Amino acid sequence: MEIRRIGVIGAGTMGNGIAQVFAQSGFEVELVDAAAPALERARGTIEKSLGKFVEKGKLSAADRDAALGRLTTTASVDAVADADYIVEAIFEDAAAKRQLFTRLDELTRPNVILSSNTSSISITALGAATKRPDKVLGMHFMNPVPLMTLVELIRGQATSSESMRLASELCATLGKTAMEAADYPGFIANRILMPMINEAIFALMEGVGTPEAIDTVMKLGMNHPMGPLTLADFIGLDVCLAIMNVLHEGLGDPKYRPCPLLRRMVAAGHLGRKSGRGFHTYA
Repeated sequence: MEIRRIGVIGAGTMGNGIAQVFAQSGFEVELVDAAAPALERARGTIEKSLGKFVEKGKLSAADRDAALGRLTTTASVDAVADADYIVEAIFEDAAAKRQLFTRLDELTRPNVILSSNTSSISITALGAATKRPDKVLGMHFMNPVPLMTLVELIRGQATSSESMRLASELCATLGKTAMEAADYPGFIANRILMPMINEAIFALMEGVGTPEAIDTVMKLGMNHPMGPLTLADFIGLDVCLAIMNVLHEGLGDPKYRPCPLLRRMVAAGHLGRKSGRGFHTYA
C-alpha cells in the first residue's frame, strides 16, 4: 500500500511537530483536534518552525509554502477516514486512547496502520481495542519532533512484522532513525529517563543540591545537553508524573514510586515551561 495521506490526531506540542515533519516530507496531512484554539496554535507553531528552517538556509521558501499547502486542520476525526496511515498524539490517558482507537478502527480502511505517539501506555491494550491488533504499533517521536532524529517503534503483543517494517520505512522517509522496543511500561526511552528525573527530584527534595547544582552536575559531569530538572520542565511535570505512575503501576516495583515533591508541584499547577514555573522560572 502506498502511503500518501497521514492523519494526525491531537494538535498539541507533539502532534503539531509530527504533522510538520510529515508535511515537510511530501505527505498530505490532516491534523485533527476537537479544540479550535489548539489547531490555530498548531498552525502558527508550524509556520514559525518552518520559518526558522528557511532563515537558517535548511529549507527554501518555496518548500516551506509547499509543506504548509499539504497541511489541513479540522475539528472532526471523520476527516481521517481516507488516510493511509494514522498517528495518534492525544494526551496520555489510556482510556481516552482506547476509545479513540476503537473509533479509528471503525472509521479507517482495514489495512491502515494505527500508530500511537504514547510515551508509556501499553500498545497491546490499544491494539485490543480494535479488530486489527496486528496493525497497531507505537511510534514514539522525541520532542522537539522537527529536530530530534529518534523514533521509538513499539511492537505490541499482536503487532505484525510487516506493520513494523512499514513503520520503519516511513521513519526513514522522514529522515528519522527508528529503534524497536518491546511493549513494557515506559518502553526504552522513558524506562531509563524518567527514573533519572525522578531521582533528581528526590535529591532536590532531600536538600542534596539546589536545582542549579543538580542540573549543572549532570551537564558538566555527565555531558548531558540539559540537566534533568530543566528537562522535566521542558517535558511538563504532569507528563513526567503520568509516566512515573505508569511505570510504578505496570512494573510494581517501589523504585518507580513518583517523588512526593513531583506530586506536590503538579497539584500546585507548577508544570514547567508551559505554566511558566516548575523547578525553574520562565518568563
